[in-house]
Amino acid sequence: MSDRLLALSGNSAARSLARTVGMSLPPRLERDPAPWAEAPLVGRTIQVLLGPGAALAGTLAGSLARLGAEVGVHGGDLAPFAAAGEAWARAAYTLEGEVEKRAWALLIDATGVGDVAGLRFLWEAVSPRLRGLAPSGRVVVLGRPAEAVTTPAARAARRALDGYTRSLARELGRTGATANLVTVPDGAEDRLHGVLHFLLSPRSAYVSGQPWALSDALPAAFSGARPLDGRVALVTGAARGIGEATARALAREGAKVIVHDHPSAKAEVDAIAAELRGVGVVADLATAEGRAALAAAVGPLDIVVQNAGVTRDKTLGRMPAELWDLVLAVNLDAVLDLAERLAPTLAPGGAMVCLSSIGGIGGNVGQTNYAATKAGVIGLVEAWAPVCAARGVSVSAVAPGFIETRMTAAIPFATREVARRLSNVSQGGLPEDIAEVVVFLASPAGRALTGRILRVCGGNLLGA
Repeated sequence: MSDRLLALSGNSAARSLARTVGMSLPPRLERDPAPWAEAPLVGRTIQVLLGPGAALAGTLAGSLARLGAEVGVHGGDLAPFAAAGEAWARAAYTLEGEVEKRAWALLIDATGVGDVAGLRFLWEAVSPRLRGLAPSGRVVVLGRPAEAVTTPAARAARRALDGYTRSLARELGRTGATANLVTVPDGAEDRLHGVLHFLLSPRSAYVSGQPWALSDALPAAFSGARPLDGRVALVTGAARGIGEATARALAREGAKVIVHDHPSAKAEVDAIAAELRGVGVVADLATAEGRAALAAAVGPLDIVVQNAGVTRDKTLGRMPAELWDLVLAVNLDAVLDLAERLAPTLAPGGAMVCLSSIGGIGGNVGQTNYAATKAGVIGLVEAWAPVCAARGVSVSAVAPGFIETRMTAAIPFATREVARRLSNVSQGGLPEDIAEVVVFLASPAGRALTGRILRVCGGNLLGA
């Protein structure tokens, strides 16, 4: 079901009327459905704000030049940015006196922040430049892990970046802009390029107010064009919604996709598989026999996306046993079973991505069964990630917020409207928003986030 307020935001007369009566309409988010490109930031200006003791200037200079950005620099030496830009025929310049210049993104290097005084930079350098941030623009704050230091002042200052970024994301949401925090451990700087490729691009339209903590468990690489060429991927529950969007996105980036769903969706599975030049498989994951049949049918894999899931909502006091049992069987028992069967067979360099939910983080009325399973998926990822890392395989999860699917269209109107407006950007996400993050996690660059749970919720207040 379409979002009527979002539809009105595309009408200039409706926007004008809304302003007259003091009403705000959801912003139109910029997205990019095209295949990955090596330089997605060509024609876009990135303002780099270097805080006291910033440690990533050289890394950022090389990365932004490769991404195609025009770069303005504040608070540090221009030389590394000018040199990197010259090698790629990209411009770099000093930002002093350019506070109002329009920018697609602000990239804030706060890795040197170590006390309360150092936090002033986050107001002094950033505040005057927010007015020039483009609609649907990006703010990415870079810090060091708080747990890596023990002195109270340093740990407090590093932890402060999280609250700062989450709050800034809420302020920016009315224009469709986002803000996210990336913590970079010492020695993990080479993992940052792929993360910036994603977070600075329109593909991250519904990722807002989130901390992305880079992991050092696996070596990460980056391939811009068709990063999944030659890979074989299984997507469960792929006949519609998030699963279908994920299958299409994986195929777009070069993967051969095995499309799975329940036997009742065989016609849809066969049609999507034929269109993507993949393979269709049907099996009932509520049964052990169905899971065994799926595992036997797929053959060698590089990527497993555990997306299949159901909801059967009812308050716990009124929930019959069959609703509890079905949701637990499909959403958690099947995920555990397939992980046991398939994870050990994934080739080195492979990935398993599981679908959790912000409901599993923050809970929902009438969803004790569903929320339990989605929290359980997080536990599965935490347990499997170190085991699989020893074999060179990444394991991670995506926790969607309110996404516009057939499942959420069945929610009562008032509840659905509230759920949409709880995000920073005052709207639900699209299945494609989840698919883009899954593709990133399945790619070589996504190995930098193994073991992590990435929320894709537009900065939803639930479980924040």
